[in-house]
Amino acid sequence: MFPQSALTEPEIYGVLSNPRRRETLAALWDAETTYTLRALSERLATAESGLDPAPRALRESVYNALHQTHLPKMDALGLVAYDGDRKTVTALPASRRLTPYMDVVTRAGITWGEYYRALGLVGLFATTTTLADVPVLGAVDPLIPATVFLGLFALSTAYQLTGGRVRWWLTRALGR
Repeated sequence: MFPQSALTEPEIYGVLSNPRRRETLAALWDAETTYTLRALSERLATAESGLDPAPRALRESVYNALHQTHLPKMDALGLVAYDGDRKTVTALPASRRLTPYMDVVTRAGITWGEYYRALGLVGLFATTTTLADVPVLGAVDPLIPATVFLGLFALSTAYQLTGGRVRWWLTRALGR
């Protein structure tokens, strides 16, 4: 029913125990393209320092740590394709199996769990207020907010499961 990871649990937690490896995976999943080592190290250094551009010493430190340690380890585990000669890195499909182990933050700055909890609470509140005949909202059929919020759950789940590729496909299809 659920895809099994080729990695053992200790290997998974070993990879995800390091913040730079987690941020590397998040950056690669977000971009869905090949990164140069330099661009990836600059992105991670900016995230770590909160400064853009990050201090040169930090960028160099991140670059060296990625090149010498993190990317070779993730490449050996089959999570990324790292070409140490060309200094390019791409996420492999197997890396997506780690998403259940990571608390992914949306573009809005909240986790998917927080988003779904908020959506559920607002949907529950909207539906129960229509059922309780609260002034103004009591005139609305309770089936309307229930249907709207279930639809939002379905669309959000589809978006999350496709990793935002629906948005990418729509922008390509519409030529924007």
